[in-house]
Amino acid sequence: MDSETEDVLGAVGPRLRALRRDRGITLAGLAATTGVSESTLSRLESGQRRATLELLLPLARAYDVPLDDLVGAPRTGDPRIHLKPMRRFGMVFVPLSRRPGGTQAFKMIIPARPEPLEPTPQTHEGFEWVYVLSGRLRLVLGEHDLTMSAGETAEFDTSLPHWLGSADGGAVELLILFGLQGVRAHVRAAPRRPPRGQIGR
Repeated sequence: MDSETEDVLGAVGPRLRALRRDRGITLAGLAATTGVSESTLSRLESGQRRATLELLLPLARAYDVPLDDLVGAPRTGDPRIHLKPMRRFGMVFVPLSRRPGGTQAFKMIIPARPEPLEPTPQTHEGFEWVYVLSGRLRLVLGEHDLTMSAGETAEFDTSLPHWLGSADGGAVELLILFGLQGVRAHVRAAPRRPPRGQIGR
């Protein structure tokens, strides 16, 4: 087996673990959906079990992703990224990053509705950074109930009960960076220039 194939197969486990955590699915829940035992799924994610077609096909169906994306097989000769939107909870998620593990980037689209939805807060492991591109976002975070407009940013620990939705029933577009626990977005501003005449003092 050549080194490129070894690298692809070696990255499957971390990619599967990141995908499962991003979806908020437990090993027990995934085992019930796929018919693959929890111990096999755990060993597959940790790299102790080699990925086979027999194991990957039910996982691809459970996650509703192409097998190529699950394996992360490199595309040769074409540098373009082929974005494949996913629909979850009535919203559209467009993955903007393909690297397994680490911080994941998404564009999220909340479609317009005649009436805004009632919040149904959820919790999961990780940390999230949100930037509103357009529309008015309603962010329910613990005891806070916030309305955010285009250009506003929020970051929070996803172990707190949280919910994202439209504040007024209109469409909302936002960028989301999601990382595992302890991974946070860092924003750096340009250094301030000292007032004229104070340089060197």
